[in-house]
Amino acid sequence: MMAPILMLSLNILLLLTGQTLWKIGLDRSGGLHISNALQVLASPWIMAGAGMYAVATVLWLAVLSRMPLSMAYPMQSMAYVLGLLIAWLIFGEIIPPNRWIGAGIIVAGVIVISMK
Repeated sequence: MMAPILMLSLNILLLLTGQTLWKIGLDRSGGLHISNALQVLASPWIMAGAGMYAVATVLWLAVLSRMPLSMAYPMQSMAYVLGLLIAWLIFGEIIPPNRWIGAGIIVAGVIVISMK
């Protein structure tokens, strides 16, 4: 069985992949509107993202059965930091300094929480 930290890392990667697929699907559909809601939900990008979330949820349950919630949940916030990097690297978003500073604070918090 995978170590809890490895499972949590995979959970985070699956969540990020799901969000990235959703963003791609929404960009290709012109966003979500009442007029295209069914088309967007049926998009292979959106469905693949939902599949990633389903697997991530099963992994999350495994993590919670092996790790205290008070440690696992804050550590999962690394998804926010990595999401910022994906927005910048893949989608070309301009990230203002305050968001980079906030991401640094999150990383520092995860380091503190992970200390024994």
